[in-house]
Amino acid sequence: MADERVAARYAKSLLDLAQEQGNLATIKQDMDLLANTMAGSRDLRLLLRNPIVKHDKKLSILTAVFGGKVSELMMRFFQILTSKNREAALEHIGNEFLIQYNALMGVQVAEVISAVPLTPATRAEIEKMVARQTGLQQVSLTEKVDASLIGGFVLRIGDRQIDDSVRGGLRRLRTSLTDNTYQPSIN
Repeated sequence: MADERVAARYAKSLLDLAQEQGNLATIKQDMDLLANTMAGSRDLRLLLRNPIVKHDKKLSILTAVFGGKVSELMMRFFQILTSKNREAALEHIGNEFLIQYNALMGVQVAEVISAVPLTPATRAEIEKMVARQTGLQQVSLTEKVDASLIGGFVLRIGDRQIDDSVRGGLRRLRTSLTDNTYQPSIN
């Protein structure tokens, strides 16, 4: 929990600095690379959390992994993090930066899980539905396929979830049938 709070503060600072310097798009690309690298490398995440590894060694590893791929501002950001002993928060900083960036740009991130891949028309309709519900015109929709839904979809917008799947409907029906609210009347 503490790492998420620290990550939010560092991400906000980096976002503000990038906006002030006018290179927000470059930092966004750097943070996308950071988030994808951290998500894909368990070894890197474990190394950054390891208290036995010295901070200068962690900085040299970050430089080896990201050197030449990210901007000079990001490399200085890595130096600040390692000097403040905050490398462990780096995995959360990438995700938190993307959340704050989307909020700044007015982009609503949503996830749809469906039984089969979405058609372009269905995808467009879901994007319109998300835009109507949130009031934001830009929607970033990620898709996942889960055949166990049988049919329909599950839509997640922030902390809200809309379950319009066959599996969800069957689960609600089973719950209502086991509720046993029937009261016989005697005449």
